[in-house]
Parts: sequence; C-alpha cells; structure tokens
Amino acid sequence: MIDLRTDTITRPTEAMLSAMAEATQGDDSRDGDETVMQLEALAAQRTGKEAGAYMPSGTMTNLVALLAHARHGGEVLIEQSAHILVSEIGGIAGLAGMFHRAVPGKRGAMDVDALREKIRPLGRNNLGITLVCMETSHNQAGGAVLPLAHMHAVHALAHENGVPVHTDGARLFNAAVALGVDASQIAQYTDSVGFCVSKGLSAPVGSVLCGTKAFIERARTFRRMVGGNMRQAGSLAAAGIVALNSMVNRLQEDHAAAKRLATGLEKIDARFCRAADVETNLVRVDVSFTGRSAEQWSQALARHNIAVSPADTRSLRFVTHRHISPADVDAAVAAVAKTA
Repeated sequence: MIDLRTDTITRPTEAMLSAMAEATQGDDSRDGDETVMQLEALAAQRTGKEAGAYMPSGTMTNLVALLAHARHGGEVLIEQSAHILVSEIGGIAGLAGMFHRAVPGKRGAMDVDALREKIRPLGRNNLGITLVCMETSHNQAGGAVLPLAHMHAVHALAHENGVPVHTDGARLFNAAVALGVDASQIAQYTDSVGFCVSKGLSAPVGSVLCGTKAFIERARTFRRMVGGNMRQAGSLAAAGIVALNSMVNRLQEDHAAAKRLATGLEKIDARFCRAADVETNLVRVDVSFTGRSAEQWSQALARHNIAVSPADTRSLRFVTHRHISPADVDAAVAAVAKTA
C-alpha cells in the first residue's frame, strides 16, 4: 500500500535509532533530562527564540500556548479554517476557556483589514482580544505558506493593540524550505511558535513550543496541567535532535514529489487541483465534480493500493513524505486516472 494519508507515519532513521539507544534517561518532569534540554535549546536557536519546551504533540503545544498567553474567557482572533479550530476538538473553549472569533482568509492568510476591524480592547461589555493566531504551513489550505509580509503585517497590527501572537507551525520547516529562509525569519513575526519534529522530519514523537524565557516558564506549568510532562523522554528527544540537524533540507524532496503529483492530476483533469498552488508536501484534490464523495474516492483508490484520506466530503488530501518515491507518485496518478 502506498500511504499518502499523512506524513506522521514516517519512520525514524537509523541515525535516530542509534541516538535514541544512547540517550540520557533523566526525569524531564522533575529534575530535567540532558537530552531533552539539548533539543529545547536547539529548537529555540533554530526559531530565534530564548527558550523551548518539549511536548508530546503539536495540538498540545497550541493548547499550552493558548493557556500561557491568554486570560480565561478572553477572545482569540484566528483564521477561519485554522487547525486549532477545525481539528483540535474545541480545546480552545473546552480546556482553555476562551472564545474565538474567526477571521476570513484566503489560502490560510487572514484578511488584515478584517483583523483590524475585529481587534478591540477590554471593555464593559467584552473581555477584549487576548491573542491572535496564525498557521504556516496551513493544513486546510493545502499546505499553503504564509508570505512573510503578511505575517509582519499581522504581528505589527497585533502589537499596536497590545496583543501577543502565536503561530501554529506544525510544519514550520516545510514553510521555511518553501520560502528559502531560516525558520527564525518566519518566527520573528510571532511571540511564540510550536513545531513538530515528527511529520516530515521523521522523529517518532514530539513538538516544541518556543518563546521568551518567561513565557516558556509559564508554559511549563500549563504543560503539567494538561498531562504533557514526560518522564524518561531523552530517547524521544534524541530523535528530535537528529531530525533538526539532518532532515530539514531534504523536505524539498517531499515538496517536489507533491508538485509532481499535482501536475499529474492536473493533466488528468484541471478541476482536480492546480499544481501552481502546491507549495509544500500537501495536495488538496477536489472531487466534487465527479459525482462521488471523497470517502467513495478513498475506498476506490484503496483498491488500487493507494491510501489517501478525505479532507472533507468533497476533497482528498494527499501528503508526500520521505517514504514516497517518484514511482509511488506516478502510481498514485495512474490510480486516479483509472478511477476517474
């Protein structure tokens, strides 16, 4: 089976397995672990921040960031299709106790004029805007990358109003590779950022939240609250260190594979997707015009040994990663042609 459902299925490299076997085994939740601290310091350095905190998942880094930045009951301004809203099961309200106000956007980028209209201070009849959130690369927008000028504008507007900014950067390094910049050049336009060392970077587990030392110290308290403190986490962190040191540049191979896939699908029928829209390793494919649902397409492609997930009822999400070869991409294109 050629598995194009997600890049979270990537397996650790031999170098990661070797590092994991030799890692320290301190108690990260009590006295700290040397390897975990090395990963956190490396993550902070790569994002241009003062400190980092290692956690089990990207969803947790987003939740902890919400808790650490904002006051209970405050309002969060966030792009209407952000992962925090559509895929994190209401943690923003159910666990962080915050309201969100969705801001319309295009390809994951909030309309800055709409954002300006929605920012308001604490008042007698409202709790004020507590946080602004961005996402890059953007999952629901098919892996689209926020332009740096857009991030700069959002960050400046938020700070003019005394509001901090958090960025969900689960695939931050995919965005950096697509833009041809260091991750720190993206992260300069946000007060905190979380990114996964799993997904395309191939470490088995984990995400790191980065920000100022004071913010990360506060975040550690909330990490404990939501069950994110880990004990002997050195082995997991060791794989993350290898991921950051050796797996970032090769993400361009995944991007090339996604572009190859999109180009092939566009040649079958231009209504499936636009290859020009593919910036990273995600390809969102519209099947609404075929008269079959995304779930029906997923089942049909599985019969051709292609695993792909419905993104919604009308579209599929293909995700390339280091276990997907050019031949696998061509096989997927051929399967779609047979199914169309």
